[in-house]
Amino acid sequence: MKVVTLDLDGEVFAIEAESVREILDPPPITQVPNAPPFVDGLINVRGRVVPLADLRVMFGMERRAADAHTRIVVLEIELDEEPTIVGVRADRVYDVTDIEPTTIEEAPKVGMRWRADFVRGVGKRGDDFIIVPNLGRIFATQTGAGAPRPEEGTGS
Repeated sequence: MKVVTLDLDGEVFAIEAESVREILDPPPITQVPNAPPFVDGLINVRGRVVPLADLRVMFGMERRAADAHTRIVVLEIELDEEPTIVGVRADRVYDVTDIEPTTIEEAPKVGMRWRADFVRGVGKRGDDFIIVPNLGRIFATQTGAGAPRPEEGTGS
């Protein structure tokens, strides 16, 4: 599996390369009133308005100001069965690499400092662990996507 590896608070995360559309230097961010804490604001990506998320917030890490290494990873993910473009902030982007799918194990239920449902698995590359986030679940949880619609009800 080809992945883009990135740093969040000293931890290495891997995002499937096929989801990555581009990697940008941080552009100007337009703040959005009443946006969830995980949403930094909106950015302009080639004339398109794109929400910018900070995964550090979702993983319970402290926010930090952008520096010379900060990058925005523009992704296409599926939300509510629709392709959706989002940006995520990374402290640093390392490289595109291969991870053998057989080395990716389910996130342990004990000893994780993050919500298990936000982690698709933990892979290994050499002696290092790489966290593979479940971006669909993270974004669905924050946007309300995937929640039952009023017309679906509870079957009564």
